[in-house]
This record gives sequence, C-alpha cells and structure tokens, in this order.
Amino acid sequence: MDEAGRQAVNAICAGFPGAECSDPWGGGHDAWKVGGKMFACIGAVVPGVSVKTDSVETAEMLIAAGIARRAAYFHRSWVNLPFDADNEELRHRISRSYEIVRAGLPKRIRGRLDPPS
Repeated sequence: MDEAGRQAVNAICAGFPGAECSDPWGGGHDAWKVGGKMFACIGAVVPGVSVKTDSVETAEMLIAAGIARRAAYFHRSWVNLPFDADNEELRHRISRSYEIVRAGLPKRIRGRLDPPS
C-alpha cells in the first residue's frame, strides 16, 4: 500500500468542514464522511481513493480518459483515482465529491456544518 498517497489523501479530506474518518468494514479502510454520508474512501488493497462524481457519464468520461478507473463495489457514478494521479486533479475530484455529498444532505444537517472554505 502506498502510505504516502494515503496520508496525502487523508490530509485533503481532513480539511473539509464536518469531515470524519472511520473504518466501517474493518481491515484498514479510510471512509471519509460528511453528515454520515461517504464522499471518499481509501480501500485496504487497491492503492487509490474512490470518489463520487456528479453522474455516470462523468465517471465514464474520466475512466475513458485514463484519469480514473471503475470503483469496485460502488455505484457507477463513483470512480477510483490512483494515488499517483495529478495532484490538482486529485484535489479537485475529492473536493467535488465532498460538495456533491454535502449538497445532498438534509438542510438541518448542512446548517450545523461550518461553511466550506
């Protein structure tokens, strides 16, 4: 496992308001959630981070472009970005996933979170 990549992704995720990390399945997963909903997940075996996109079409485009790969065990709107992906792309995709998930939270939960920076 690429420990430096895991640490870099965890540092990005930890910077979002209300972000919390857990290992819900055991075995060394880092599941990042906001308001109880996952926006990023580092698996225990495949090096990379799985993130939500805004649509299946966006996910397919990222996969076709070679930027991401299919995220195993997730909905088709999720992709897996390798740790060695372009740093700006990685930050953008994690941030976008956070925004998508946060926007879908009930208003009462969103209201308790600090504003995004």
